[in-house]
Amino acid sequence: MASPTYKSALIVGAGQGLSASLTRLLRKEGLAVSIVARDTAKLAPLCAETGGRAWSCDAQNETEVQRLFADIDREQGAPDVVIYNASARSRGPFIELVPAEVQRAMQVTAFGAFLVAQQAAARMLPKRHGAILFTGASASVKGYALSAPFAMGKFALRGLAQSLARELAPQGIHVAHFVIDGGIRGPGHNDDPAKPDTLLDPDAIALTYLNILRQPRSAWTWEIELRPWVERF
Repeated sequence: MASPTYKSALIVGAGQGLSASLTRLLRKEGLAVSIVARDTAKLAPLCAETGGRAWSCDAQNETEVQRLFADIDREQGAPDVVIYNASARSRGPFIELVPAEVQRAMQVTAFGAFLVAQQAAARMLPKRHGAILFTGASASVKGYALSAPFAMGKFALRGLAQSLARELAPQGIHVAHFVIDGGIRGPGHNDDPAKPDTLLDPDAIALTYLNILRQPRSAWTWEIELRPWVERF
């Protein structure tokens, strides 16, 4: 059975870690890639390296998200792969958490995902083709002490992904949620020499995203967990 064919991707919440690995891999596979962050200056080296296009957008702002998709539509056509990689945290003892910071964490992690997915789905449904991928975390399935806002946001993100998978898969849109159960190796975040392989390789994670995109529709994955082999769970 033939695998789906995708031509362009949009990655929201881009930086120098997983999203950079995704950009490199998808460009290597021949997809046009747009990468989105509030501060696009940090994306200049990645764009120069890969030929990707950077866009500025605050994912929690409805007007900015609508404008982002309209601009991309006009300049290069709607993407058929959309990856939501943005999140925000607010850590600390529960009774000391600042409500405004908790609200922002929820808006970036979950409400922004809703806004982006809604715009993506509106463009994919008429074609009955596309993929919407969400980057989750350990906190998507288990809440940790001193990290309630992150768990709240990631649980909501997982619920959104599950609901969309059930609604949109019958209409040709592959929705998948990735539980990244561990830290990701990257700039300033490397393995402890005394404990090798404790961090996930972002290139290996990106390859899993690509493998999910290649799945024939007869056997689509809606959720997958990725963790370092040394981690107990």
